Amino acid sequence: MIRFSVTILGSSSATPTSERNPTSQLVNHRDKLFMIDCGEGTQVTLRKMKIHFQRINHIFISHLHGDHFYGLIGLISSMHLLGRDHELHVYGPPELQEVIDLQLKVSQTTLVYPLNFHATQCEKPELIFENNHMEVLSFPLNHRIATTGFLFREKPALRKVNKDKALEIKVPAWAYEKIRKGEDFVAEDGSIYQNSELTFDPPPPRSYAYCSDTAYYEPVIQTIKDADLLYHEATFMNDREANAKEKFHSTAAQAARIARLAGAKKLLIGHFSARYDELEPILNEAKDEFGESYLAEEGMTFSIPQLT
Repeated sequence: MIRFSVTILGSSSATPTSERNPTSQLVNHRDKLFMIDCGEGTQVTLRKMKIHFQRINHIFISHLHGDHFYGLIGLISSMHLLGRDHELHVYGPPELQEVIDLQLKVSQTTLVYPLNFHATQCEKPELIFENNHMEVLSFPLNHRIATTGFLFREKPALRKVNKDKALEIKVPAWAYEKIRKGEDFVAEDGSIYQNSELTFDPPPPRSYAYCSDTAYYEPVIQTIKDADLLYHEATFMNDREANAKEKFHSTAAQAARIARLAGAKKLLIGHFSARYDELEPILNEAKDEFGESYLAEEGMTFSIPQLT
């Protein structure tokens, strides 16, 4: 099974607590590591979990509130001090590049590796990264400052060749790639074999949607529709819905409503206010609206299964 998982590195909102760090997550797809947000304490958690952070080549920052990026320069610096020898790509609001450049300038640091910055925008969904197997889209959220979510979406896989059938009709090796791409096969005697006879459907592509800080905002549904796994902030409980609205955050029930309306298969909630010592009541409010709701707590890894 091809790996696709999300590990929670931080789940607190504005300030850390003794139990929770500010927001950060790690996406693992085919053993390629992608970081989303990098709050204070992120690299300490990486070390505790024995995750080799030099393997992280792409970091996505949702917005410029400190609990989502104050750990970034420390991580960049540690990568430098430990002799990183390959490039790092950082994606975030345009002002983030100014912040990074200033921090490096005043500390008189010249990185020993290339750091490539990619500015994001929060006006409309945009493809910001792709490789052979996956693409990442940014999309606008409704927060007090410019904020984006991120959608990690697998590309459709090639079809699987029915090897028994292929051997039976003596398909030459050169034709396999074309058949996997959906072409029919024409034998030497002119016989035509339909692709559906020669292949099996590939597993359906999987997706992970990350909704960072945001008020309740139904326009995101079109972008994150049918996500296999959805993370949505849930800073407050229902009794503080007025606080959530004022601060452009969401309640657990509102996060769950977005999951239900989007047809998500599973919901992770996080970004918990430091006022909450116990998280089960927050989870219960989400579950009342959407049964497949789970707490995004430090150290937990959530796998997205591949259907066959």
